[in-house]
Amino acid sequence: MFKLEPRPQLSRFWSYGSPILALLITVLIGMVLFSLLGKDPVKGLGVFFWEPIKSGYALGELMVKATPLLIIALGLAVCFRSNVWNIGAEGQFVFGAICAGGVALLADKTTGSWIVAAILVAGILGGMVWAGIVALLRDRFNANEILVSLMLVYVATLLLGYMVYGPWKDPMGYNFPQTKTFDAVTQIPRLMKGSRVSIGLLLALAGAAALWVFLFRTRAGFAQQVGGLAPAAARYAGFSARRAIWIALLTSGGAAGLAGALEVAGPIGQLTPYVPAGYGFAAIIVAFVGRLHPVGMIFSAILMSMFYIGGELAQSRLGLPKSLTGVFQGLLLFSLLACDTLIAYRIKRRSAPKAIAAPSGTPASASGASGASGTATLQASTPLNPPISRTAEGVL
Repeated sequence: MFKLEPRPQLSRFWSYGSPILALLITVLIGMVLFSLLGKDPVKGLGVFFWEPIKSGYALGELMVKATPLLIIALGLAVCFRSNVWNIGAEGQFVFGAICAGGVALLADKTTGSWIVAAILVAGILGGMVWAGIVALLRDRFNANEILVSLMLVYVATLLLGYMVYGPWKDPMGYNFPQTKTFDAVTQIPRLMKGSRVSIGLLLALAGAAALWVFLFRTRAGFAQQVGGLAPAAARYAGFSARRAIWIALLTSGGAAGLAGALEVAGPIGQLTPYVPAGYGFAAIIVAFVGRLHPVGMIFSAILMSMFYIGGELAQSRLGLPKSLTGVFQGLLLFSLLACDTLIAYRIKRRSAPKAIAAPSGTPASASGASGASGTATLQASTPLNPPISRTAEGVL
C-alpha cells in the first residue's frame, strides 16, 4: 500500500515534469479509448500527433489554430497570476469579433489598408468592454467574476446570433445566417503566399515576450503577482487591489478581443454563428499546462491546436465524432490536476504495522492465554494502558 506524504518544500522538478507526465497519461488513455472504439491506436495517435506536423502546409494550419489560443492564454495568465478568475474569455472573444466585424462591414472599394488596424483596435476595445463589465461588478458590488464572466459568454453568443440573423444578415446569402464576406482590403496580412498564417502569429509571439517583461521585469507586474499570492502583503506594500482587478480583466479581455478580430478578419472572413469555437475555454487549459509562463504557453498552445486538428481529421478519416477533441482536452486537464499533486506530496510505501510485544514480567497464566481473552490481556497490559489494581478500582 502507498500513501501521500507532504513534502518539506514544493518540488521544483515536478512543477515542470507534471505537464509532461500528464501528456503521457493522456496518450495512454487515448490509446485505450481508440481500442475500445475499434480503431487502431497507433493510427489514431498519428492523426493527433503526426498529421498536424508532417508537411509545411500542415504546420501552417497548426500555427493558425495556435495563434488565438496563445493570445487568449497570455491574457488569462495575467488574470490567474493576479488571483482573478476570468472564465469568460470566450465571451470576450466573441464580442471582440462582433466589434471587429462591424468595422470590417464598413469597408468598400475606396477603403485603404488602414482598415486592418481599425479592425484590430475595434476587437481589442470590444473585448475590454466585455471584460470591463466583469471588473465593474467585481469592483463595485463584489460580484463573483467566475459567474459573471461565464454568464456573459451566453449573452455575447446570443448577441452574435441576433446580428447575423437580423441586421447584418447578407441579403445575397441565400438566407444563411451570416454577414457578407468581408472585402479583400480587410484581410489580415499573411506571412507567406499559399498559407493562411497571418501576422497574428507575430503578434502572439510579441505578446509572449511583452508578458515575460511585464511579469518578471517590471514593478507593475510584480504588484499584480503579489496581489494574487498575498493580498495582505500587497495592501501593506501600498499596492491597489482595485487597480490589479481592472488591469487583469482589461488585459485579458483585450487579448481575447484581439484573437476574435484576427479570426473573423483572417481565416473566417465573415461573421457566422460558428465564430464561438471554444478557444476561450481551451485557452484556460493552455494557460495552466504552460504553467502561466509565456514560454510554456507557446508549447501548450501548439499541443492544444494539435488536438483541434486531430479531432477534425479523426472525424473525416476515422469516422469518429468531432467531440473527441473535447475528450482529449478534458483528459489532459484532469491528468494535469492529478499529477500536480506530486508537487506538494510524494508517494511513499505504507509500512506494515508492528506487533506489540508483551511487557516483561507478564504472568505465565496471562501469556499462555489464547483466543480473545489472551488478546484482551495483552491490550490491557500495554504501557499505554496499564492495568488497574483491584484496590485502586475499589477506591475509584
